[in-house]
Amino acid sequence: MKHLILILLLLAGPAFAVQPSEILSDPVLESRARDISAGLRCPVCQNESIDESNAPISHELRVLLRERLVAGDTDQQVVDFLVARFGEFILLQPDRRGANLILWAAAPLMLLIALGVGWFTIRRRPATTEPLTETEQAELDRILDA
Repeated sequence: MKHLILILLLLAGPAFAVQPSEILSDPVLESRARDISAGLRCPVCQNESIDESNAPISHELRVLLRERLVAGDTDQQVVDFLVARFGEFILLQPDRRGANLILWAAAPLMLLIALGVGWFTIRRRPATTEPLTETEQAELDRILDA
């Protein structure tokens, strides 16, 4: 039972990154802030959203995001502001348009090319139809009889 509680506390750890002082009193704005921040990457932790990260920069980003929402910015305006300030790296799911489309398509395309090269290589390989010499056949027979 103790182990289960410990595991549940460890799994719930990232949920505690948002400090009570950051939470907005308006539940609608807070919900919007949580939705936006779930898609923003912590510049320090790199694979955590700013909601999950305890890094000081994530705290500052959460506060800035909430300030922008209170000031009346739309969700897209907040994201655009943060992208303009930190670059597309801050997005956990970058756009699938423009130059990023090449990055999104590169891995599946490379896989298809590799499979094609492998298939043609195997198909072009000549079949070995050369019969065994008498010495090789005698050695094979000796091994199989043993």
